[in-house]
Amino acid sequence: MELEEAKNLSLELMESSKAAYLTTIDSEGYPITRAMFNLRNKEQFPEFSEFFAKQDNEFVIYISTNTSSSKIDHIKKNSKISVYFCEPEDFKGVMYGGDAEIIDDIELKKEIWLDWWERYYSKGLEDPDYTLIKLSPKNAKFYYRLNQIHFQPGGE
Repeated sequence: MELEEAKNLSLELMESSKAAYLTTIDSEGYPITRAMFNLRNKEQFPEFSEFFAKQDNEFVIYISTNTSSSKIDHIKKNSKISVYFCEPEDFKGVMYGGDAEIIDDIELKKEIWLDWWERYYSKGLEDPDYTLIKLSPKNAKFYYRLNQIHFQPGGE
């Protein structure tokens, strides 16, 4: 498999994976993985397709979460994270790694907001417990059956 094909399949996987699996490192140095909304999934979140299409880095990942969550505490202490997208039935996956940014910018948060999220953030868009995690990946590993391709997203 060629590098460009792996990159294209990785982008397709980001747009179809049912969940984004986020891994942070806890205070004792152990990885903690949890399933998160995959905001890049075109079927589940079509309203964000245009937002992601206009990003400078086509591999950028945003995850919405509670500011009070353990993942934010983890990131404040160790910004290294990974995000994994997969199609387990096809033995296909891509893992992105890099340093997370915690985003508090209200204008950006407006672009990544859905009204039904009030069930998670009772005060709405301006709820101080609503935040975003951004990953501009530094590295990627694409897996398909027994093949692995490592690449730097965005051609860095």
